[in-house]
Amino acid sequence: MSRDQQLRRKAYEEIELNKDIVEQDPYRLKYHLMPPVGLLNDPNGFIQWDGNYHLFYQWMPFKTGHGAKFWGHYVSKDLVTWKHEEIALTPSEWFEKNGCYSGSAIGHNDELHLFYTGNVKDKEGNRETYQCLAVSGDGVNFDKKGPVIELPVGYTSHFRDPKVWEQDGRYFMVVGAQTSDLKGAVALFASEDLIDWEHLGMLAGGGKPPLNDFGYMFECPDLFSLDETDVLVFSPQGLKPEGMEYQNVYQSGYVIGTFEPVSGVFMHGEFEELDRGFDFYAPQTTEDEQGRRILFAWMSVPDQNEQDHPTIGHKWLHNMTIPRELRLTGGKVVQLPVQELESLRLGEAIEHKVVLNYENVKLKEVSGKAVELLLDNIQVSEGWFSITIGGAARIVYSKKQNLFSLERKSYVDGTVEKRQCYLDDLNSLRIFIDTSSIEVFINNGEETFTARFYPVPDDESIQFESLRNTSFNIKKWNLGNIIGE
Repeated sequence: MSRDQQLRRKAYEEIELNKDIVEQDPYRLKYHLMPPVGLLNDPNGFIQWDGNYHLFYQWMPFKTGHGAKFWGHYVSKDLVTWKHEEIALTPSEWFEKNGCYSGSAIGHNDELHLFYTGNVKDKEGNRETYQCLAVSGDGVNFDKKGPVIELPVGYTSHFRDPKVWEQDGRYFMVVGAQTSDLKGAVALFASEDLIDWEHLGMLAGGGKPPLNDFGYMFECPDLFSLDETDVLVFSPQGLKPEGMEYQNVYQSGYVIGTFEPVSGVFMHGEFEELDRGFDFYAPQTTEDEQGRRILFAWMSVPDQNEQDHPTIGHKWLHNMTIPRELRLTGGKVVQLPVQELESLRLGEAIEHKVVLNYENVKLKEVSGKAVELLLDNIQVSEGWFSITIGGAARIVYSKKQNLFSLERKSYVDGTVEKRQCYLDDLNSLRIFIDTSSIEVFINNGEETFTARFYPVPDDESIQFESLRNTSFNIKKWNLGNIIGE
C-alpha cells in the first residue's frame, strides 16, 4: 500500500470513528461547509469547471489542531447543495510531507490543474517550500507532477498559497511571501505553459510604498478584475490595531489599482479590510460562467483562540462563510450573498412592519437557529437600535455616533467583546444566522461582519430593542440544509 493510500485510509477511518460524536454537536451548522471531522481552514482551488463548482479546503482529519494538511473537496452544481468528494491531495510525497498547503485551480486542455504549496520541515523545524502541480481529467482523481517553482532569491521559506489565472494569452501566478528582511509581500510569476515559470519580482508589499511597513507576511493573495478595475486581495500578518481597524490577530483585505501584464507592475491604493467581524480569513475568489466574481472565506482566524471553540469536544473545528458575490461600487468592494442561497428558504416569509420606542420586543415567529433576516426601510430617528440573537450575539447601531457594532459573548471567558465600524446611515440589514455563526450584510454589502458565537443550544430567541423611535420592515425565513448525498 502506497503512502497516499495509507493516509487516505486513515482519514476515512477517522471520519467513521467520530461520525456520531460530530453529528451530535448542537453547534453543528446547517448551511455552511464544515469538515466531516478534524480541522478545516483555508478555501482552496475554488473554480467552476466542467459544469460543477469545486471548493477544496485545507483539512487536518486526525485532530482539531494544525499539522500536515490534506486537501478536502466539496462539489456543487448550484452553490447550494454540496457533495463531499473523495480526498483530493494527501501529504504523501517528499516535497509536501509536512502538508499540502493552500493553492488554486485552473482549467487547461480539458484538465483541472491544482497549484499548491508543498511544505517540508526538518527535525529542527527549518522549513522548505515548493509550489507544486497536480492534474486531473475528471476533477476527482489527481496526478501529482511535483514542484514547478522552488524558492526564489530574496524571500524566506514563508512562501506559499499560489493563485493562478490566464490573461492576455499568458498565465500568471501570485504567491504570498515574506522578504529576506522580513516584510510581507506578494511575488509574481508568469508562464506560457503552466510548467515553466519566470519570477517577475514583487507585485506588492516588501516595505515599499504605498503599503510601506505593512506586516511581516502576506498570505493567500488573489488578483482579479471587477468592472475593469484590478483588485488584489490578501491576508497580511503582523499589523497592529489602529482604532477600530485590525482588531483580529491577522487581517484580510484588498487594494485597488491597475495591473499591467506586460511589465508585471501593479499600481494601487491603500489597504481596506474586507470584513469587520471576528472570524474572516484567507478569502479566495473565482469567476463563474455567469461572469460573477464569487468569494469563499474561512470563518476563523489563525492563532486566535482556536482551541477554545466548544466544537473541539465533538472532534471538529471551523467552517466556511456562505458564498458571496463581489461587486465594485464607488471604488469599494461590496459583498452580497449569492442569489442561489434564496433556494434555501423554507416556505413563505414571516413579515412584520415594526415601530419601536424605548422597548425590547420579540416578534411573532421571528426566531430560530438557521434563519435569514431581511430588514429594510430602517429608520433610526435618534439614540440606538439593537438586535440580540440567542442571548449571545448583539448587533447595535448608534445614530448619534454613526457607529455599527457586533458584540458577542466570548467563548474564551464569557465577557462581551466587540468589533465596530463607522456607518453614516443604516438603511438595510441582511443577516444569516446558522446555529453558531452569524454573517451580517449592511446596506447591500457596503460592510459585512462575520463571526462564530455560541448561544445556549436551546435559545432560539431574537430580540429587537431601541432607545428612541425606530421603524423597519422585516422578513424572516427558516433555511434548509446544504449537504446532499
